[in-house]
Formats: sequence, structure tokens, C-alpha cells
Amino acid sequence: MELTRPVKLSAAPGGRTALSAASVAVILLPAALLALALTAHEVLPNKQPVLHSAQYGYLLIVLFGAYALWAIFAFASEGAFRRLRTQAPITALIIGIVGVWELLTLKLDSLPLPYFPSPVKIADALIDDREKLLICTLYSLRLLFLGYLIGAFFGLVTGLLMGWYKQFQYWINPFLRFIGPIPATAWIPVVLLVFPSSFTASLFLIALGTWFPVAVMTWSGIAGVNKSFFEVAKTLGASERYLVFKVAFPAAFPLVFIGLFMGLGTSFVTLVVAEMLGVKAGLGFYITWAQGWAEYYKVYAALLIMAVLFSTIMTLLFKARDRVLIWQKGLIKW
Repeated sequence: MELTRPVKLSAAPGGRTALSAASVAVILLPAALLALALTAHEVLPNKQPVLHSAQYGYLLIVLFGAYALWAIFAFASEGAFRRLRTQAPITALIIGIVGVWELLTLKLDSLPLPYFPSPVKIADALIDDREKLLICTLYSLRLLFLGYLIGAFFGLVTGLLMGWYKQFQYWINPFLRFIGPIPATAWIPVVLLVFPSSFTASLFLIALGTWFPVAVMTWSGIAGVNKSFFEVAKTLGASERYLVFKVAFPAAFPLVFIGLFMGLGTSFVTLVVAEMLGVKAGLGFYITWAQGWAEYYKVYAALLIMAVLFSTIMTLLFKARDRVLIWQKGLIKW
């Protein structure tokens, strides 16, 4: 969720906005923190072994230059200035956290290794293990998308049939109530015996975890459609197929997307757990492998990739929702 507060800018003669000293200071704060972090990184000696300290310094320089360009553009555009003024405090907080983290680990060696590696050590893993991390990421994406699409498809079909046909609801509802609430990961001992490979077992678990929330929310959405919609469509000669796919299903979209969001979150959890238990590649497998060798900096590197990857996928789903539910655009932000 994102909450923003409008920035008060006074109007200057000539119609342009006058920049207050406080707003300018807030915008320049991330750049100052980046410069401070770069200075500490280059001046203070390292007390922990790292391989790519120079590359990390180059990264800080690139970030400083990119932010400086962004700030220059913001001072030339009122809209860009407002956006940057809103984002600058949280950006400064993130830079400050990373800077203090490096200071406590790499420079002062205050936190015990290997459990608390420095940001530079995590960068070592991202650089040295980039090929292995890329392969594991692709394997995770393949497993995630296949499982999620299968689960979402059967969830939509199940919810649609339960919401439209009372007879179907009568027979399926007991199984939905019995199987659905059980966490997908609880079925691991069973699916490993039933399915021929760990990949198909993981695929089933992700699909199962996605199926339940999508089915329930689609069912609720179809069943809750205003009956007057159907009556008006019937007076115009609409067929049953038209009523289902042109009236009921579109009207249920808000709840359908809630189910898709819930299923996506469940699929993330199930993916990681499933990959830790037998697949030959994937980010979950990589975390287990790195933990076994006590290389926790690689664990943090995989977690960082997961955070970026899962957040990007969730953002794309929100974008799709805003395009489909255009009248609700901006109501929920990610």
C-alpha cells in the first residue's frame, strides 16, 4: 500500500513554483547520503574479506550520477519535482540503512560472520554466481508460471461453475471446504509419493495453493452479481452463454482479481518451500544449497533476487487489473 501527502509549494511571481529550502534539502538528502556512503567505502579500511569492493564503489558512483540527473530534471519540471519530493525521504532511508549496514559489517566487523555479511559480500555472490543465479531464476519462473496458470485456470473454472450452477456447487463445495483450507505445503509427503518427479509434485503444490483462493473469490463474485443485470439482459434476448461470459463474469472481476492476488502470494510461498525439498534448480534450491555450506551471503543474494522478482510480478498483475478495471484505477496501489 502506498500513502502519499501533497507537497505545499508557494507560487512565485510569473506563475512558477517557488522552491522552499526544506523541499530542496529533502531532495538533496539522498545524494548527500550516497556521497557519504561512497566516502566511507573508499576511505575506511575493510575488516572482512571481499572480492569486488571496487565494483561496489563504481555502483555507488553510478547511483549518485543517476540521482543527480533525476534531481536536475526535477528542478526543471514541477511535476517531476513533486514526485521526487515524495520519493526522496524513503530513498534516503534505504540508502542510510545500507550505509549503516556496510559500516557495521565490512568496516567495523561488529556483526558475526557468516550470518551477517556486508552488502559488498552480497554483491560478490551476485557477480561470481551470476550464471548459476540466472539459471535458478529461470527455473523458478518456469515452475511459478506453470503452476500459477494451471491453478488460476482451474480456480476460475471451479468458481464460475459453482457460482452459476447450484447443482455443481452442491457436489464440489464439501471438497472445497475440506481440501482448500489445508496449506499446500502440508501435502508434500503425499505428493512426493504420488507424482513421478519432484518437478511435477512442485507444480501440483503451486497449482493447488493458487486454485483455492481463486475458486472461492470467483464463486463469491459470480454469486453476488446483481440479479437485475441478468433480467435486463434476458429481456434483450441474451443466451445463457452471453449471461455467463458477458454479464456475470465481467461483473465479478473485482473479486476475481482479489483471488488472483491471494493465489499469487500463496504460490510464492509454495514455490520456495517446494524448491527446498527436492528440485534440482531454483532459487529455493539455491538457498538450501548455500545454507548447507554456511555461505549466507549467497542466501541474501537469492533473497534479494526473490524480492525484486516477486515484487515485479505483483506489479504487473496490478497493472493488468488497472487496465481491466479502469473505473477502479488508483483505488489500490502497490
